[in-house]
Amino acid sequence: MSKKFKKFLKISIPLFLGIFLVWYSLQSSTAQERESLWQSIVDANKFWIAVSFVLGTLSHLSRAYRWKFMLEPMGYNTKFPNRFMAVMVAYLANFGIPRSGEVLRAATLTTYEKVPFEKGFGTIISERVADLLILMLIIGVALILQTDDLLGYLHDQNIKPMNTLLIFLGLVGLGVLGLTVIKRSNWGPFKKIKKLAKGLLEGMRSILNMRQKWAFIAHTIFIWSMYLCMFFVIKLSVPETADATPGTILAAFVVGSFAVSATNGGIGVYPLAVGGILMFFGIESHAAEALGWISWATQTAVVLLFGGLSFILLPLFNNRK
Repeated sequence: MSKKFKKFLKISIPLFLGIFLVWYSLQSSTAQERESLWQSIVDANKFWIAVSFVLGTLSHLSRAYRWKFMLEPMGYNTKFPNRFMAVMVAYLANFGIPRSGEVLRAATLTTYEKVPFEKGFGTIISERVADLLILMLIIGVALILQTDDLLGYLHDQNIKPMNTLLIFLGLVGLGVLGLTVIKRSNWGPFKKIKKLAKGLLEGMRSILNMRQKWAFIAHTIFIWSMYLCMFFVIKLSVPETADATPGTILAAFVVGSFAVSATNGGIGVYPLAVGGILMFFGIESHAAEALGWISWATQTAVVLLFGGLSFILLPLFNNRK
């Protein structure tokens, strides 16, 4: 199997999966249900959608600002506009190839700020670990509030978050084992890998050497607070979901967080997963699915707008220097 074909499959399969799920969902509904869904989207309160858009933008700005706390201990004083645009092009890239954004984000900083790729990528891994800890905390709160109902829904939908965590930990373990073998080898190609790994580890250790740890923690909390506020605010845009309990909305947020990684940018899966969990908690199908689509569309609009502008402005901004 050629590399080009493998790359094609990596891009197309998640995308086709999302499109298929949307098609299947619409085909499985009646004409009246589809009309009700569309009407709920059209009639949504645009003010709350706009507020959610602003909150999403603030989370990305904070993520870009937070990045400097890990870069500075390694001696790299980077410009905020470059960090922000690197973050946004990364999110946009994930619509093409899932999880490719982290690589592009590090590469962008290498191009425009001369930060070695492996060190920049190491800082991204570290911040993702911090984000994972916050997500686990949110999941814990959601389980406490909706334990029986949420576990029942995840089981019905065959979504197994613990499996995802175990796979992640397993991959980390394999990575550590592989690095140990490489470290003890003097084979030529392994020497190059050791140099790359050394840079990655330096980037990852930067989180331990930060002089402004509390600022990093504050920004991490702020980022996830904005994510949650986006979701809590967007529920007000649909009358039928405005009175949904915090536990219900938190459960939908958790399910959406896992579903978004299944396809390119959450296409198809995210709206249906969020809609499904809301229906599970008794919200009418057209309103539940409408909220899922509105939430996904709002997040996507932020990425498309600022990600697209970043692709254009990055070379222009840096050519001025």
